[in-house]
Amino acid sequence: MSLARGLYSAALTLLSPLIWQRVWREHDDQHPRCERLGIIPATPSSTPALESPIWLHAASLGEVVMVASLVEALRRRYPTRPLVMTTMTATGAAQAARLLHSPEGSAVLAPARHHYLPLDFPCTARRFVTRLRPALAILVETELWPNLMAACAREGVPLGVVNGRLSPRAFDRYRKVASVMRESLANVSWLGAKAPEDLERFIALGLPAARGVTVGSLKFELEISPQVITSGQALQVQFDGRPVWIAASTHEGEDAQILTAHAAVRAQHPDALLLLVPRHPQRFEAVAAQSDTWCQSREETNLRRSHMHAASSLSDPAISVLVGDSLGELLTLYAASDIAFVGGSLVPVGGHNMLEPAALGLPLLSGPSLANFNEIAEVMTEEGALQVVADSEALAVAVAALFADNVMRKQAGEAARQVVARNRGALSGSLAEIAILLPA
Repeated sequence: MSLARGLYSAALTLLSPLIWQRVWREHDDQHPRCERLGIIPATPSSTPALESPIWLHAASLGEVVMVASLVEALRRRYPTRPLVMTTMTATGAAQAARLLHSPEGSAVLAPARHHYLPLDFPCTARRFVTRLRPALAILVETELWPNLMAACAREGVPLGVVNGRLSPRAFDRYRKVASVMRESLANVSWLGAKAPEDLERFIALGLPAARGVTVGSLKFELEISPQVITSGQALQVQFDGRPVWIAASTHEGEDAQILTAHAAVRAQHPDALLLLVPRHPQRFEAVAAQSDTWCQSREETNLRRSHMHAASSLSDPAISVLVGDSLGELLTLYAASDIAFVGGSLVPVGGHNMLEPAALGLPLLSGPSLANFNEIAEVMTEEGALQVVADSEALAVAVAALFADNVMRKQAGEAARQVVARNRGALSGSLAEIAILLPA
């Protein structure tokens, strides 16, 4: 082990109580916590080389949704190879389970399963890689774990990075541990960057220039399933024609601003309904309570999606807010809405993926904090698909105006849909490079 990686591992060990505290809550009953130590079922040593698994790591819910098209393509191209997905978060694990066990062709494909990513201690990383024995490892975006990457190199496992992105802030942070990053990136067999500036930053950190290429963003490759459309339409029937806007992936400090905006919207559109969807499940209870208190103060009603059933009706204008507290339904709630506000943007988080509502043809609204999606936001704004609002007052004005003007609302939604359609191509580029590392 190099001195740089040794120092990194020592620091990780010192921080392990805090790390365990964080991952302890990112758990579900389907997986033992020992997975965090790399203890997973071992791939039998007798497994033929052509049937060794492909390992794909996506950190959380957003990344799992983003790589859905890649997962489907990998399973078609390598039907005899098991696919193992890892995530860091429980929401990511739930989405991975749905993705891997979807009914499409499951009878003719090799098994697929999910595990939690082990913590990046040297022993846990080696244990995980030697037990899994992958034919190929694929990391998503900036999931660059030095000991796991070193373990892959030690075992001769080719390592690819898809949708590689490195924001200026992340680049500055990684430069502080330049020696560790240089060693880690030397273990990368191929990196597909989402934009030229991302590739330049990876090369500056130590990626061999010949191993990197710009392929575009996999985020544009998402496909909305007919089932999502059908479920959204069924929910719209329950709304009975009411104007509906969604505030999705909200964070602490953002919900109150959205509710304030909703009050102003209802002053002009008294039957308007807000779908309020917190980003993290840990906040479901708190946001539902906050919304309930707000509605009671206005003699209005708050409902929770988890308490609804197929026969529920939301046609009563007194029902002001529906809290989206059910996992895995965000796309359905988008499909049932007329306007989409994407959260993490009225607070300094950096925004969240706006391409899902864009692919569904919804006009987009966002706050000014968009560091994570600057490039996409700029394109959406230039094409008239996105309005960036400064505060809750501006948000209310934008929502009310879109409700009042059907033509403007439809034009903005169609512009969003066209941006997604024009920017596809990253999937085919990534698959071509993966095929070099692992021929079909």
